[in-house]
This record gives sequence, C-alpha cells and structure tokens, in this order.
Amino acid sequence: MTFSEIFFVPLRQMEETRHISAYRQSLREKILDKAMQAFVAHGIRAVKMDDIAQSLGISKRTLYEIYENKEVLLTEGLKKAKAEEERRLSAIVAESGSVMDVLLYVYRRRMEEFSVVNPAFYADMARYPQLIEYLEADKERHRQRMLDFLRRGVEEGFFRSDIDYVLTMKAFEAVSDLVMTQQLYRTYTMRDLFSNILFVMLRGICTKRGVDVIDQFKQYT
Repeated sequence: MTFSEIFFVPLRQMEETRHISAYRQSLREKILDKAMQAFVAHGIRAVKMDDIAQSLGISKRTLYEIYENKEVLLTEGLKKAKAEEERRLSAIVAESGSVMDVLLYVYRRRMEEFSVVNPAFYADMARYPQLIEYLEADKERHRQRMLDFLRRGVEEGFFRSDIDYVLTMKAFEAVSDLVMTQQLYRTYTMRDLFSNILFVMLRGICTKRGVDVIDQFKQYT
C-alpha cells in the first residue's frame, strides 16, 4: 500500500460512513412519514409492516433493522408529530395577542386533523401499551403548561378568577378520556363533540369577554 493510500483510504471510508448515516437518517424519517400517513388514513391495525416496506420500495428486513416493530414505529411517529405541533403552538403562544387566539387556533387545527383521521386510528391506539405509557407521561408533562395557560387567561380577563383550575383540568381530562373510551367519535363528528362538550365547558370558565369571543367565532364556523 502506498503512502497516499494509507492517508486517503481512511478519509474515503469516513466519507462513506457519513453517507450511510445520512441515508439511514433520511430513510428513518421517510418511514415515519409514510407509516403515519397510512395509520391515519386506514387505522393502525389495518396497516402491516409489509405494506410500509413495499410502499417505500425497501425490504422488510431493512424496515425491522430501523424499527423493531409496529408499536415502536407508531410511538416514534406520534412523538415526532407532537414535537412539530408543539413548535407551532409555542410560536402561536409567543406571537398571539391573547389566550383566546391560541384556543381558536388549536380548534381549527384539530378540525383539520379530525377531517382526515380514520376513527379506527383512535380505537386502535388502546392496543399498544408502550404507546399508552408514552401518552400518559406526555399528558403529565403538559399539565403545568396548561395550568399556566389558564392562569394567563385569568390575567387577560378572559377566564374567571373564582375557578379552581387544577380541578377544572381534571374535569377536562375526564371528559376527554370518556370521549375516547366510549369511542364517541364513531357516533358524532368531532365538530359536534367540540360544540357540545368542549365549548360548553369552556364557556363555563369564561368571563363575559371570553364568552363574547367564543360566540363571535362560532358564528363564522
């Protein structure tokens, strides 16, 4: 081996390693995106790992080397989706004029999402304990943020100051759990569920100023 080979071959190998790593990361992201699109459109159980591999033109072996099973893939997909939504929401919170602007933004986003999500997606999630464990931990992590948000609403004059907001959050969570466990989204549209449950509860914690914003918004939705 010549001196130049001794010097340059390791560099070439390093470049090849970086290329493989970049490709691997790119493929990882493509798998997540393709899988979540399929889960949302058809439900989780209806989508097989074979289906995901075929849609990407890769072998099932390659897929399992990156994601050991469907539950890991699903959990990572939801983590990515939540992180992206959190970034968007943080920007809205920082730039918005009031808590009501944030709430109405979230409502519009949820309506957009629910319009394309197969109800089976929600029903199927209960079959994956690792996913449920992650969602419960994520819920706990967001409780303090939500409490701060409600208190900001009090300071801005949109939410009542005579409310126990720790108790209020528990009530909201209990209702949300009921909607999911009873699979009310199969019988009612998400628009109906929001209008008859969320907005009713929200009006209960609002001052007249907050109620006026809600009523004005609902006239145009």
